[in-house]
Amino acid sequence: MELVVGRVAKSHGVRGELVVEVRTDEPEARFSPGTVLRGRLPRTQQTREYTVESVREHSGRLLLFLSGITDRTAADALRGMLFLIDTADLPPSEDPDEFYDHELEGLTVRLGDGTEVGTVTEVLHSAAGELLSVRAADDGREILVPFVTAIVPTVSLAEGLVVIDPPEGLLDKE
Repeated sequence: MELVVGRVAKSHGVRGELVVEVRTDEPEARFSPGTVLRGRLPRTQQTREYTVESVREHSGRLLLFLSGITDRTAADALRGMLFLIDTADLPPSEDPDEFYDHELEGLTVRLGDGTEVGTVTEVLHSAAGELLSVRAADDGREILVPFVTAIVPTVSLAEGLVVIDPPEGLLDKE
C-alpha cells in the first residue's frame, strides 16, 4: 500500500524550484537533501524517482529543488505530482495513541453500546486538528468526527474498531 507524503502545488521562480504541500509528520526525514522520492503524476500509475538537491521552508510549505528539474517548464510539468512511500517501509509507531492515516481507514466505527455508526473512509487534517471522515452505515452520508480522546476514547487496530462517544447532535441527520 502506498502513502502520500507530499504533493507538488506549483513551480516557484524560474530555476525549477517546486512548492510542495507536506502530508507527513516527518518532513525533515522525507524531504532532506539526498533523499530519493518516488513521484507519481495525476491520472497515471507510473512512478519515477527524484533526488532532493535542496529544501527550505516557506509559508508552511516546502520549496524543493530536485535533480534534473532545472527550469520553470520542467517544474510546471510536475504540478499535482504525489510523492509516495510504501507503508511497509514505515516504522511502527512507538506511541500507542498515534496512528498512521492508512491504519484508521477502513475501521468500523461503533458507539459504546455496540451500535454501528459506519466506516472510516479518510483522515482529514485541518488547522483545528484531525477529523475522521466516516461513511454512515445507514444512509452513506459523511459524518466528520473530531479525532480527540474525549470523542474517540478507543481505537483498536487488532479488532478493526473505533469506538466513539459523540456529543449531542454530532450524528444527527440534517
